[in-house]
Amino acid sequence: MNGSTVLLHLAGAVALLLWATRMVRTGVERAYGERMRQSLRGVLHNPVLAVLWGTMLSIALQSSTAVSLLVGSFVGSGIVSGISGLMAVRGAEVGSALVVLILSFDLTLLVPVCLLAGTVIFMSTERGDWRQIGRILVGIGLLVLSLEMTGQATEPLRNSDLLPVIVSYLNTDPITAFMLAALMTWLFHSSIAAILLLVTFASRGLIEPELGVVMVFGVNLGSSFIAPLLTRNAAPQARIVPMGNLLMRGAGSLVILVAYLTFKPSVTFLGSAPSDQIIHAHILFNIIILLAGVPLSGLVLKATKAIVALNAPATQAPPLGQAELSALDESVLDVPSLALANATRETVRVCETVEIMLQRIIGLYENPEQPRIDELSGLDDKVDRKHAEIKLYLAKLTTRSLSPQEVGRAQELLGACVKLEQVGDIIVRNMLALVQKKMDRKLKFTDEGWLELSNFHAKVLTNARMAFNVLVSRDSEMAHQLVLEKDLLRDLEKQSSQRHFSRLREGTLRSLETSSIHLDTIRDLKQINSLLAAMAYPVLEEQGLLNTTRLRALNS
Repeated sequence: MNGSTVLLHLAGAVALLLWATRMVRTGVERAYGERMRQSLRGVLHNPVLAVLWGTMLSIALQSSTAVSLLVGSFVGSGIVSGISGLMAVRGAEVGSALVVLILSFDLTLLVPVCLLAGTVIFMSTERGDWRQIGRILVGIGLLVLSLEMTGQATEPLRNSDLLPVIVSYLNTDPITAFMLAALMTWLFHSSIAAILLLVTFASRGLIEPELGVVMVFGVNLGSSFIAPLLTRNAAPQARIVPMGNLLMRGAGSLVILVAYLTFKPSVTFLGSAPSDQIIHAHILFNIIILLAGVPLSGLVLKATKAIVALNAPATQAPPLGQAELSALDESVLDVPSLALANATRETVRVCETVEIMLQRIIGLYENPEQPRIDELSGLDDKVDRKHAEIKLYLAKLTTRSLSPQEVGRAQELLGACVKLEQVGDIIVRNMLALVQKKMDRKLKFTDEGWLELSNFHAKVLTNARMAFNVLVSRDSEMAHQLVLEKDLLRDLEKQSSQRHFSRLREGTLRSLETSSIHLDTIRDLKQINSLLAAMAYPVLEEQGLLNTTRLRALNS
């Protein structure tokens, strides 16, 4: 096998590894994303719990970068402190290293089991959560398969004449090896993939453990640059955690590299096999950075804020309620297709505003700050204003000569705007009133009650995003799934109410104090979900998938 063929097989194996990792992460985010976000928000106030939850979340998502971006958004929104955010990311880096350890075991049997089970689950149900479980299983199967392919692809390199020359040079130039590993990791956008590739090379005897350890430090440097580059255009507060991670992990890799090259310790204490030595070096590195980060996190946070402030643009982000440019161009009303496209764009902006309102209202139950309450009220005014503008624009459009399809689309957009305005009113007039009531009386939910509310809200938020996608894509399968989710949410409401009344019967004081707030919030969220699910009806009705009594099966 010539060199080009070997590199092609290796590139294909690495590509499958990256794709499978993304597939697992996507499945986890779609099935449990909002629930994990709500749970993470609840524990980030405690730095120790933040470390543990960051570790678990990184193992589930198979990406410490995803955790860094998520936590960074929480810090940017003022939900958690910068120190807790930094500690959560430190735990995520340890979790990412543990994923490599898990994948180093012989998991060959998982390939057929996961592929078969995942495919059967995904193709045998219409339930979104079960389909995502199927996606996760298929992703795990492909992930393990990619590791086998990587091993097979590197086997011919044992007899290569060029590779020993390259490795010999890297052994004499550790700085180049270090930078090469950092560049490789940045290109992969995955430290897991980079470390697994090093492990495969070491297990085949292609690189020495000492060189592998140097490249492990480079992998950690390269990985620390990914999140800061992805958030380079984000708001300054949202960049604090990624930049802080760069200072801690990136600078740590440089310091530990210098110490390693200076003292040249033996790597035998890391394990007997070269592959084990590389894996354990990666885990040990991140544990050291975690332990060092505990006393240094305050200093790192100050330095990070100074760097972010220095690089921040002179202009400030506009307030949430500030008016935006309008897509409602009246000069194209005589071209219905363009006018409807403009109305769709403007309706999507209303969807985005409503999503922000729905996303932030649950945080006010936990941390009811008056400035944020006022901001949310301002967003509702914006929704009302946009609704009136779109309604007037569509009214003018319908005076033109339109085809039946164009009339139907105009009515669909108008109906969507009415529902979005109603959702905004529920959030501001009902739910904000409940927030105010809870704040005035200084009430607190039980842990069980708050978890139920958070999970119920997460489900509604996920369905809301699906509804907004249906409005744009008009995808019948997604619309079908959205209506099915409405029925599932009704069952979830019944279960939540039963558990709540059970706590009342037990005489739990906090449940008694917050009973009306709990039940009214569930009711409001259910009503919001019903309004948004109704946005799928025009798509299903147009394709004959909806009748007056029940939803017809897609494949009937």
